[in-house]
Amino acid sequence: MDFSLDHFPVDLVLLALVAAFLALRLRSVLGKRVGIQPPTMPVPPRADAAPRVVENKVEPVGPAVEYDVPSPGTRVGQLLVEINQQDTAFTPQQFLMSVQTVFSQVVEAYAQGNRDVLQTYLTPAVYNSFDAAIATREAAGQKQRTDIQAVRSLAIEDVRLTKLDVGLGVAIDVRIVSDQISLVEDQAGQPVTGTDAVTEFSDMWTLERLLGVGGSGWRLAAARSA
Repeated sequence: MDFSLDHFPVDLVLLALVAAFLALRLRSVLGKRVGIQPPTMPVPPRADAAPRVVENKVEPVGPAVEYDVPSPGTRVGQLLVEINQQDTAFTPQQFLMSVQTVFSQVVEAYAQGNRDVLQTYLTPAVYNSFDAAIATREAAGQKQRTDIQAVRSLAIEDVRLTKLDVGLGVAIDVRIVSDQISLVEDQAGQPVTGTDAVTEFSDMWTLERLLGVGGSGWRLAAARSA
């Protein structure tokens, strides 16, 4: 085999040295990963980031809803952990998301006088008070007009657990902040109470449920301004 310089591939050796130098530089800059690395997961687009299209018109994107859950180190947070131990399907975040949905349905049902929906989500005592208010409104020929513009935040304020013979009673107080147009109009369509301007509302809802009892779901047990 001829090893003279005339046949030695000097250019290939130089290229190999340059490639090795660049590899060492990249390694020193980027570092080294050991073992099999998981693939990079694509970041899914946020559900509230895409504008809605209604009748060929793009609606502006509303602000994201803020969910405030007490940390496990607090008294309320510890009680939420205890609820999860009794019912593993319960999570505070999912609970608040459900309350947000029910809030819109109940407010709309009350404005429309839809008693069937109200009976589904309210305790009997709260339903009776809502029903009486609707009956008074109907007898006066008045109409409630309510439009929820946005739900801004939901915060768990307090939790109470009560041991009962039939199971564990749970009550959770949730503060709901929303922007609404809410007013009552008379037979002539004139405002009686409220305003057609967007107004911030702060409501405190108490939702109750029996744990360990089949078919028991969350129901609104109290509602007041907060």
